[in-house]
Amino acid sequence: MDLDTPLRSLLASLDLDLYDVEMVSGTLNVIVSKAGGVDLESLTKANRTIGEWLDLNDPFPGHYTLDVSSPGLERKLRTSHHFTSAIGELVTLRERRGNEPTRRLEGVVLSVEGNAVTIAEHELGTVSVNIDDIERARTVFVWGPEPKASKPTKAPAKKKNSSPSKKKG
Repeated sequence: MDLDTPLRSLLASLDLDLYDVEMVSGTLNVIVSKAGGVDLESLTKANRTIGEWLDLNDPFPGHYTLDVSSPGLERKLRTSHHFTSAIGELVTLRERRGNEPTRRLEGVVLSVEGNAVTIAEHELGTVSVNIDDIERARTVFVWGPEPKASKPTKAPAKKKNSSPSKKKG
């Protein structure tokens, strides 16, 4: 069942955006976002509102768990929309390559065109990857400011001997 449309509408009434929705191992994961970040009160309201809607509409047979959360500092990237929102950010991903070993890439997202994401990979340069070939991807949060480049230090000036020399006589 497509939950994007009803969930977007429910969340819009709470001034929240739907970042992602995914059913994994009996858990309905609903990821919500908001400009400036999502606080605990917003998550609580979203959980209650979505839970009530699910109880009324019963979109899934059987038992499941609802988990409403924010994307976090290192958010999961699954769709072209997710990668588009990460343009200019550092990401890490695992690319499936058919019969070849999976490769891990890390770099800054440069662009997204159709179903392909292009990154400036640290070692390989510009690399384009089909989103369908990505096993998993996430943004990378860099802690603290970048270290400043150190300036060369000048050696202290040598002290000249200013005492008068003694003559031997």
